[in-house]
Amino acid sequence: MNRADVTDLILSAKRLKGLTWKQIHEKVSVSTSPIVVTAALLGQMRLEPGEAAKAAELFELPKEAEILLTEIPYRGSLPQVPPTDPLIYRFYELVQVYGTTWKELIQEEFGDGIMSAIDFDMTMERQPDQKGDRVKLAMSGKFLSYKRY
Repeated sequence: MNRADVTDLILSAKRLKGLTWKQIHEKVSVSTSPIVVTAALLGQMRLEPGEAAKAAELFELPKEAEILLTEIPYRGSLPQVPPTDPLIYRFYELVQVYGTTWKELIQEEFGDGIMSAIDFDMTMERQPDQKGDRVKLAMSGKFLSYKRY
């Protein structure tokens, strides 16, 4: 069994049980953000042992799958670059269009460095709008300065 197999088992059980990611988060963890729990169950993050045990029980996973949920994953793998899924592609498009602007503005404000994707938090919310509901994402990453040696 590998991590992709575990993700497939989780997605199948989620579908068969008719669960939402919000419901899953409520059953798996109260202390970890819903985004991190969802990312972990999709193979991009890891769960703490207690969280993995709750997920394994919820999804009726074998012990090996529970253990794999706690292991450090191989992150950032997309099936194809650029991505072909329209929603994921829009994020790719945002980086293509605004990436240089974000870089200039962040480095003008903070100096030579990067925004961490490790010491990072993200929230998502739905915003009602007369023209159609909007997706609001807020990202917060620690600024890490480049060091000179």
